[in-house]
Amino acid sequence: MRVTVNPSGWRPSAPSNEQGEAQTTTGNRALMLEEPLIFEIDGGETTGVDFADMPQRATKLGGLERSRPIALPGLSEPEAVRHYTRLSRQNYAIDLGLFPLGSCTMKHNPRLNEKVARLPGFADVHPLQPQETVQGALQVINELAFWLLNLTGMHGVAMSPKAGAHGELCGLLCIRAALEARGDKREVVLVPESAHGTNPATAAFAGYRVENIPANAAGRVDLEALKARLGPDVAAVMITNPNTCGLFEPDMKAISDAVHAAGGFVYCDGANFNAIVGKVRPGDLGIDAMHINLHKTFSTPHGGGGPGSGPVVLSEALAPYGPIPYAAKYRDGSFKMVEEEHAGEEHPDGFGRMVAFHGQMGMFTRALAYILSHGADGLKQVAEDAVLNANYVLRSLEGVLDAPFAKSGPCMHEAIFSDRGFEGGVSTIDLAKALIDEGFHPMTMYFPLVVHGAMLVEPTETESKASLDQFIASVRSIAERAKAGDQSLKAAPIYAPRRRLDETLAARKPILTWRAPEPAQAAE
Repeated sequence: MRVTVNPSGWRPSAPSNEQGEAQTTTGNRALMLEEPLIFEIDGGETTGVDFADMPQRATKLGGLERSRPIALPGLSEPEAVRHYTRLSRQNYAIDLGLFPLGSCTMKHNPRLNEKVARLPGFADVHPLQPQETVQGALQVINELAFWLLNLTGMHGVAMSPKAGAHGELCGLLCIRAALEARGDKREVVLVPESAHGTNPATAAFAGYRVENIPANAAGRVDLEALKARLGPDVAAVMITNPNTCGLFEPDMKAISDAVHAAGGFVYCDGANFNAIVGKVRPGDLGIDAMHINLHKTFSTPHGGGGPGSGPVVLSEALAPYGPIPYAAKYRDGSFKMVEEEHAGEEHPDGFGRMVAFHGQMGMFTRALAYILSHGADGLKQVAEDAVLNANYVLRSLEGVLDAPFAKSGPCMHEAIFSDRGFEGGVSTIDLAKALIDEGFHPMTMYFPLVVHGAMLVEPTETESKASLDQFIASVRSIAERAKAGDQSLKAAPIYAPRRRLDETLAARKPILTWRAPEPAQAAE
């Protein structure tokens, strides 16, 4: 229910809403406080701060002076604090409960990582400081790079890419540079159906023509179809492993061997590295380039558009073509950020610079703290627990939800379900909205596209059996209602601060500015 607020801030009472539920005078439900837009709290004619009258002076704006009031809300400090605090209570976060977004790896962020990132010398470091004043920061970058290489079995690493898709672009630019160095003008990138959606987008952005490779009935890459398409025009294959169906690609080494034999390179989307970290080294599988989402595998903050970090590990064949800058350690124990293009003999074949500075320092410190605090055995257990939790969800729900690849063997870090068997027009989105009423953030919906009405659940290693059991019980209850065609699911969520929106209309015709409502005309 949307409560209209008049300029004075008073909210009229409503005895019941359209569902006949009892309403309060304020619109609040106990400690869940109804909060209007900040413009509705104050119409912009007052201010929470007193300014002295300013003398009239000539301006230098050249006729661009404001012609009408700015109309910003004028709230006092307690009003502003209460407004944003009330809004924050309507957010869902990993600190509140399970965040089962498949393909996103929303795990707990250890407070130790946050403490380390806030240490003086890390939190206040500036990219334009003289290098001799930031030796500790450069050492962190260098040491993190060492561990990323150690964990992946690769030869070189580019630390500066800011996120997964940025890392993909970095990897493809390395591949392009390597091909150009040998005078090979290839123009096709093959992308399996089970890859992340950013893979074909990145390849197209890099100027390549994208062609699909189908999946087989088990949800993996069709190896024979891939081999049949390889040829002198194929620059690379971009493959996600584990893939977006939550499955490991058992033919990965055979894929790499076939691509290399045809003169191409293998790019691996490493967004799901958390499922295999400490268990599998991508370099041993013949991979040439792979980005690593530090904000997923190594538990730095994730969501809201950033901040992220996507270092790219490179094979021996591609390492000479990686970008600048990079942190180098010299024999005297000092560190240097090599950041000049084609800097002498240090990195003459690099394709250039991707970002203005050196990458996400806050993400580097958090990721290194995560790696060092877990150790080799702990990182291995991270992968094992993530896979165990996902398989527990898969086997607990396959009896009530359709699990299209359940017979393909164990899943990896995420379990996938479909809306097959739902009746009466009830669909995936209805189940997801009903989960909000149960106090859970919905899982990833309608992705990957190879599964109709997909529901992709990734519990990560964060969750205990108790929290998973509560989630499973909620999903089972809603799924049974969906299979019975329960039409009340189409009204969900009922208990959320906002009811279901027209998401298509909101995406296509968003209202991005607030306008004061027209004053009601008195009846004649």
